[in-house]
Amino acid sequence: MSVTTRPEAPGRPEKAPGRPRPRVLSVLREVPHTGLIAVLLLVVVFTAVQSETFATDRNIVNILSQISVNAVLAAGLTLLMTAGGMDFSMGGNVAVTAAVAAKLLAGGHATSSAVLVALLLGTAIGLVNGLVVTFTRVAPFVATLASATLLDGVALLVHDGSTISIGTRMSALGNGKVLDIPYLLMVAVLVLLATALVLRFTVFGRDAFAIGGNEHVARLSGIDVTARKLTLYGLTGTLSGLAGLMLLSRLGSSSPGGTAGLSLQLAVVAAVVIGGTSLAGGYGTVVGTALGLVLLGVVANALNLLDFSSNYQPVSVGAVLLVAAVANETHKARASRP
Repeated sequence: MSVTTRPEAPGRPEKAPGRPRPRVLSVLREVPHTGLIAVLLLVVVFTAVQSETFATDRNIVNILSQISVNAVLAAGLTLLMTAGGMDFSMGGNVAVTAAVAAKLLAGGHATSSAVLVALLLGTAIGLVNGLVVTFTRVAPFVATLASATLLDGVALLVHDGSTISIGTRMSALGNGKVLDIPYLLMVAVLVLLATALVLRFTVFGRDAFAIGGNEHVARLSGIDVTARKLTLYGLTGTLSGLAGLMLLSRLGSSSPGGTAGLSLQLAVVAAVVIGGTSLAGGYGTVVGTALGLVLLGVVANALNLLDFSSNYQPVSVGAVLLVAAVANETHKARASRP
């Protein structure tokens, strides 16, 4: 017995269940960070057309070198925010550790001693934040914002109103290159790569996602939430100390009210958030963070090359960040639709 099927009318596509979607749009929705990438490409193309020096190898390496310090901080913040935490004191941590290291180097102490002290000090500051957040139940935003204000004041006390120069000490890290690739950039890439591997392939990373998704459920599932949160805050502090050393090596000095502090912190938070990491926890992406960092660096470089007035630079940067964030969130919302 044969079964006869009714042929489709010529030119009429076969019906698919649900609302039909063009293949190209369906593919684009599956690509992560499409909105952010689109904004980045627009800025790159526009700047490349307007400035001949933008697309040169030297300028590209310069952009990546300038965001290296932010990248190290953003890596730690991505881990922490994935677990539902927040640290607004990382910029202040950078200011203090850089100032202390500069003071030690200017006083004739060995470079290794200054590096060790800076890393231990940064870790201790992170652990204090973790202890306050974990055991007092103070909101991370409030606790670390208070720490940021305190640390900015400590940095001023260490400087005592004067710039601390370290001469050529640590200049190899700040200015050295291998195959035209700056050491600072290599450090930043390694830190980002290590963070991505931890989030993707380790129990620690999976625990961070679980804690950020639902801390109570994570406790019930057997995760030592307290230990994990303290480790995360301590690691964030360690990376802040490393970033302070990187900044000091690049500038060759530490000055009161320099490039560290709350302004640095806000730039790092912006890069992580527009990269797609959730402020509420439970979701984090190092690739998105890297794209956010590059966007910030490209925008800042473009404004300099195009001779924008310094009065317009904050407005332009804020506008681009807002567009990128909206585009990224819109893409995620559309991708989540059935």
